[in-house]
This record gives sequence, C-alpha cells and structure tokens, in this order.
Amino acid sequence: MGDSKNGYEIRESLLGLAIGILDMKNATLRENEYIKPEGQQQEIQPYDVQEVLKTAETLYQFVSKK
Repeated sequence: MGDSKNGYEIRESLLGLAIGILDMKNATLRENEYIKPEGQQQEIQPYDVQEVLKTAETLYQFVSKK
C-alpha cells in the first residue's frame, strides 16, 4: 500500500484542489466577460477564504463517503 496520506495531508490536498477549482471558475467567468460588448462587462469578484473552505468541505464529504 504505498502512498498513504494522513488527515492533514488530505486536507491540504483538498484545499489545493478547491483553490484550483475556484481559479478555473473565475478564469471562465472573466473570459465570458471579455467577450461581452464594451460597457456591458461586469467585474469578477475574487473568491474568499470562506468559499475555499466551503469547496474543500464539499470535496472532503465526497472523499469520506463510504
């Protein structure tokens, strides 16, 4: 059984995945705004820590599901 991770390492990985997911989401939203006509574009709000934690928790629930 090679690469077992402890709980802290799993949480750290999930935080990284959550940040990656939110980065991609914001990049997609930003790209969609760029293709809109001038004057109709809206500012994309950055994600915050709470959103990262919520996304990581969702991932953790999936991983811990039996």
